[in-house]
Amino acid sequence: MGEHPGGRTRAGIWYAVFAYAFWGVVPVYLQLTKGIDGFELIGWRVIASVVVGFALVAATRGWGRLAGVLRSRRDTVSLVLAGCAVLVNWTAFFIGVLSDRVLETSLGYFLNPLVSVVLAVAFLGERLRPVQWVAVGLGALGVLVMVVGYGEVPWIGLTVALSFGVYGLIKKRVGGSVDALSGFTIETVAALPAALVMMGIAISLQGVTVGANGAAGIWGTVGLGVITAVPLLAFAAAARRISLTALAFTQYLAPIISFLFGAFVMLEPMPLERWIGFALVWASLALVSLDLLGRHARRPRPEPAAA
Repeated sequence: MGEHPGGRTRAGIWYAVFAYAFWGVVPVYLQLTKGIDGFELIGWRVIASVVVGFALVAATRGWGRLAGVLRSRRDTVSLVLAGCAVLVNWTAFFIGVLSDRVLETSLGYFLNPLVSVVLAVAFLGERLRPVQWVAVGLGALGVLVMVVGYGEVPWIGLTVALSFGVYGLIKKRVGGSVDALSGFTIETVAALPAALVMMGIAISLQGVTVGANGAAGIWGTVGLGVITAVPLLAFAAAARRISLTALAFTQYLAPIISFLFGAFVMLEPMPLERWIGFALVWASLALVSLDLLGRHARRPRPEPAAA
């Protein structure tokens, strides 16, 4: 028996809220791993995620579903590309958090809806309305203010935004035919070779650093598989159930939580130009949100069925 459309949408929204709220507190969790080389930590994260993925497949007897996805060349290639995108995202995110640049990672996720709009134009043939052009322009101006005023390009934030935008686009396109667990498992396996190379180079240069923060760092590293799997599975489940519009609204949760943590707990510097840059980005997001809400409100609702 199929899932009721209303219940499916509600479940999708809750999955999305959970995923983004979870991602928002990941910087807090990663404080356990301070002192560990970022590239080595990426390797451990991917290894742990692969182990968790296969363990969950075995526990849920999902081998048939996994094999079914792998028989589709289109889905497999898409998931390999998604794995590459998420590896880039994790790398930029880890570098940002472990180098006390949490605010820059939050900037990346604030910019993500604007990146999604641009990707929709580039790859889905969509056209921007005037309000969307203004929003994209404000977001670009916000980044430019930070570059000029702060003296450097926020590469971490821009990489986080672009890589997760690409990841979200791919997941939305394969969401109808790929279950969350199979997709997660294939993605992490696809990311494994590059992650092992990064890890190997880091260890050859500095040795194994996973114990640099004592038992807390070791256990924090061990837990990365679960910390990675839980929100990604929830995100995939949400992407299958709700529109990109609804997904866009919930994704503000993660950067808001990260911003508050970076600014008021980590006490990262917030000079005037950074406040102005963030304000411009927030203004652009407000325009996009109001535009999407207005379009949704104007959309004709289906007539109720006759009794």
